[in-house]
Amino acid sequence: MIWAYRIVFLPLLMILLPRYLLRMKKRGGYRDGFLTRLGIINGLPPKKAGVRRVWIQAVSVGEILGVVPILRALATRPDYEVFLTTTTSTGYALARERYRDQLIGLAYFPLDFWPFSRRAWNRVQPDLCLLMESELWPEHLHQAAARRVPLLLINGRISDRSFGRLSALAFLTPRLLGKFSRILAASEDDAKRFNELGATAGTVTVSGNIKLDVNLEPILNDARKDSLLRELGLSETAKNSPPPILLLGSSTWPGEEETLLRTLGRAREEGLNCRLLLVPRHMERRTEVRRTLEGFPFSFHFRSQGAASDVVDVAVADTTGELLRLTQLADLVFVGKSLPPNHGGQTPIEAAAFGKPLLYGPYMTNFRLIARQLVDAGAAVVVGDETDLIEQALPLLSRPEERARMAARAREWHAANRGAVRKTLDTIEEMAARNRAAHT
Repeated sequence: MIWAYRIVFLPLLMILLPRYLLRMKKRGGYRDGFLTRLGIINGLPPKKAGVRRVWIQAVSVGEILGVVPILRALATRPDYEVFLTTTTSTGYALARERYRDQLIGLAYFPLDFWPFSRRAWNRVQPDLCLLMESELWPEHLHQAAARRVPLLLINGRISDRSFGRLSALAFLTPRLLGKFSRILAASEDDAKRFNELGATAGTVTVSGNIKLDVNLEPILNDARKDSLLRELGLSETAKNSPPPILLLGSSTWPGEEETLLRTLGRAREEGLNCRLLLVPRHMERRTEVRRTLEGFPFSFHFRSQGAASDVVDVAVADTTGELLRLTQLADLVFVGKSLPPNHGGQTPIEAAAFGKPLLYGPYMTNFRLIARQLVDAGAAVVVGDETDLIEQALPLLSRPEERARMAARAREWHAANRGAVRKTLDTIEEMAARNRAAHT
């Protein structure tokens, strides 16, 4: 099976390469560390006797933030060391800025082509390999199995789309899942899907969603919030004026900015002192977002240009790694990639953990169970389209007591669903102990 994959990989790569390179150019930031995508990884220290080297792969910013508690816990142990790979330039930049001192090495995940993957594995030589959520790269998994390195899938999730695709590959999927020593599923539904797809009997357990244990630092005090609002141009200048109501578009995708701008317009028509903070999912869309803003009668400021010199109607946070801080400023949060034609949904977890009332569209399939739980808990409202979003947002923007009720429900939901990190760390320790025993 692996030879068939190796044969078809190269022509497929050639077909997909132009699109891949174009995306890299748009997003930028890939030049630093690019050779690690070819498996050329330099600067790793020699392995130490008695120290377990753990290779963690986390795709992007969300996965890196989710795995931080695991990374930090292992970094404090003298018998563990962590090598981290990521796929996106934003994930790489975040990890290098915040967590580099807790790692023995940081690199891009190598392209899943035999020479590149083998070169990386020969250089890293891990004792345990962790993959986040749904990373099923055949060559990577094969290299681990060939070296008898235990593989652990943590926070295992399968979206509706991925489940359909993997089900169509019934001849292949059981072989891939069979490479894992353990699969820690984020929910009962995910565990059921892994088993239906052919995971080895007894390897799948439910740990809960590791992102529910997300590190919420830094927690902003009132003074820091006021300062950040001034930087964004969203604070009041008149003394003793009540603060504006802030609507946050969290990780928005194309089309959703227009919807939120029209929502802002309706709120202003209703006499509400409302402002809008947009955080596009991809900061390289800033030119597109600017063109959209120019079609509306609102003043605006882009955070990448520095501190705002005046008060504006709309602030655009076209920066990386700030969503946790910016979420704390919001009174109401719309979760992006959830209104048609977008599909999948961005994470609502951090906003719920901060006690923010939530709105999102009908297509939260990447967070299907969590989205349903938040609605059932009274912390979130599902909207069907733009008209529905406006109709649901206006009452919430005008009723602070209803927002406070939803905020309390969000905090309660988050507090009741934590604990996945502890279960994951226990499993890592168990697997490391078994691996030590097998090699003594």
